[in-house]
Amino acid sequence: MKIIKLFLFLTVLASLASCNLDLANPNAATEADVLTTKDGLLALAKGVEHRYATSTLPAAILTPGISGREIAAMTTFSSLEELEDGGAQLASENERVTRLFARTMRTKGMAETLLDNMDNVSMNAGTKSALRAHATLFRSMCLGILAYNWEKVPAKNSKNNDAQFVDREAALRDAIAQMSSALTALEAEPASDEFNKTLSGIDLNDALNLYIARFNLIVGDYDGAIDAAKKVNLAAAPSYFYYDAQNPNGIFTTMFEGTIEYAPIVNFGLPTTLTPDAGDQRVGFYLASVTKSGIHFDVDSIVAPFFNAADAGIPVYYPSEATLILAEAYANKDDFDTAETYLNEVRKKAAADDVLGIGAGLLTDFTANNDKQKLLNEIYKNRRIELFLSGLGLEDSRRLGRPTPPATVDYSAERNRNFYPYPADERLNNPNTPANPTL
Repeated sequence: MKIIKLFLFLTVLASLASCNLDLANPNAATEADVLTTKDGLLALAKGVEHRYATSTLPAAILTPGISGREIAAMTTFSSLEELEDGGAQLASENERVTRLFARTMRTKGMAETLLDNMDNVSMNAGTKSALRAHATLFRSMCLGILAYNWEKVPAKNSKNNDAQFVDREAALRDAIAQMSSALTALEAEPASDEFNKTLSGIDLNDALNLYIARFNLIVGDYDGAIDAAKKVNLAAAPSYFYYDAQNPNGIFTTMFEGTIEYAPIVNFGLPTTLTPDAGDQRVGFYLASVTKSGIHFDVDSIVAPFFNAADAGIPVYYPSEATLILAEAYANKDDFDTAETYLNEVRKKAAADDVLGIGAGLLTDFTANNDKQKLLNEIYKNRRIELFLSGLGLEDSRRLGRPTPPATVDYSAERNRNFYPYPADERLNNPNTPANPTL
């Protein structure tokens, strides 16, 4: 059985070059093998997770990391220079933007294929609820990546190249509804041993609650964000995406191997008015000071255990994000005392008290003295440091009111785009592609 599952898994991965699961090899598993059998669907779910971890996630971290000034380009590749310039100079043909869109859409389509076919296959109730939760989580994570970076999002992939785009808020609200439904089903029918033997690396309950909280925060449903964030177990064993020599950590390979393409900007790219506090232990957790420069920025070296080796695991989510979501949600409800309480939990947290080992260890409380913008600025700073290289920097910069990007190239700008243009390939093939944003 393990051999069959592995064969199906590799077959699914080999088929990714096409828009469907049609296979040319007559000796390989057919679409029916994959989509109409329990083992095939479990293999596809593993393929979704593998594809997301090795292909989608690195692009989702690195591309907006350049635009949001978390990381700097270290080579003169035209695609990176154009991305670092940003503004109107960023063309629809940009390879990095196209790669982010295409890889995210590919993984999203795989998850949707799984969701579309699983009700036709007989399986244990706990296997089905967990499989649905897993596929829903990955579809939602992909919708999130698209919504962090584009104004409008293809709601459902189409093999006919006519996917309909919806406003990003509508896409996130759809994801919230789907995740909430999947979570309710999973709570009623917990994951079976059969599922856990195949896919056990992610705490689905906590991951779904974290993403429900995150998306509610982005769309402005602060009560929904608070409710979901409080359900995240901060002490639970962390969930990781795992890598090995054959499937290496994509952040490591671009920052340490061969041609070095990226490096973290000094002080997380924060402006001088928001630099890390003296003694903030998260600086040394993530960064090592070095004497080198990128094309336009002074940079440090990454030392975080999530990114410093080919087999380093990347967290599926940072549990402390739930605490920062609570701080921001209460701040936006004008409950400043509660917001500061949660913010100071993060600022004063010791590394030993965090399941990922992230701790600022600051000794004093922050108070904004009822200055809402000052409070939001401090929340932004702590999100930038605590959640470094989580793919959220550009979204956070927009949502938390940081300065808008200039129309012309300005390397001192905190971000150089609001949203990305749609890839030229998508516009060529899909007549429903929206107009590009100015910035």
